[in-house]
Amino acid sequence: MNFTIHRVPAFQDNYLWVIANASGDAIVVDPGDAEPIIECLDSNQLKLTGILATHHHGDHIGGIDALLSKYHCPVYGPCSSNIPQVTHPLREGDSVELLGVIFSVMEVPGHTLDHIVYFSLDIADTPVLFAGDTLFAGGCGRLFEGTPAQMYASLTKIATLPPNTGVYCAHEYTLSNLRFAVAVEPENGTIRERFEKVGRLRAENLATVPTTLAVEISTNPFLRSNVAAVVDAAGTRLGRQPQSPVETFATIRGWKDSF
Repeated sequence: MNFTIHRVPAFQDNYLWVIANASGDAIVVDPGDAEPIIECLDSNQLKLTGILATHHHGDHIGGIDALLSKYHCPVYGPCSSNIPQVTHPLREGDSVELLGVIFSVMEVPGHTLDHIVYFSLDIADTPVLFAGDTLFAGGCGRLFEGTPAQMYASLTKIATLPPNTGVYCAHEYTLSNLRFAVAVEPENGTIRERFEKVGRLRAENLATVPTTLAVEISTNPFLRSNVAAVVDAAGTRLGRQPQSPVETFATIRGWKDSF
């Protein structure tokens, strides 16, 4: 595959993603800040040909106007959103062709009601998912607008993608997420091993994303609401056994909010 995915740090802990082909054309996912994107494009001699937005939060769309003033390219985003710059509104099941490859759109409400993600089989040796703030390495987004049932359904939908899918999320939250995952499943050696590895990486200020869906399914508590140890942890918080995976998820998510 003749594509490069550039991880562009921004703000305190955001990652913006620039995808470039061998011809020097590029697209950007969730450009919350224009300056580091322009720097990435200029230093790699790239031309911006499209913008993909996952949801309306400012740290994901704040740089769009400045980029449009320089590059004049289409903007793709959720049809249910109020993002004013979107020229191509998208919904569940839509496909977008950019850089000569296809991105499939999935609606994943929970973090926000308008959240979508972009999945492609064509830009790397394995499938890739640009997950925004829905699925993080070791965690998931806070429920600012959606319900636990919506977020559980969204994560369950993502979990049906191929296990080798690369997950390109929008924040460096992995260490704190895994600290919580250890609290949920203290006897899980796989989680503890990952937590220790991520601790070493962050001690050297190294990035911990992208991750893979297989790694998340084995270590991310929010994809493990059917696992006995996670159900038991939720039961301890509730003082009774949860009645459904959604209640398990809601309990664990509420615990994380105050962890």
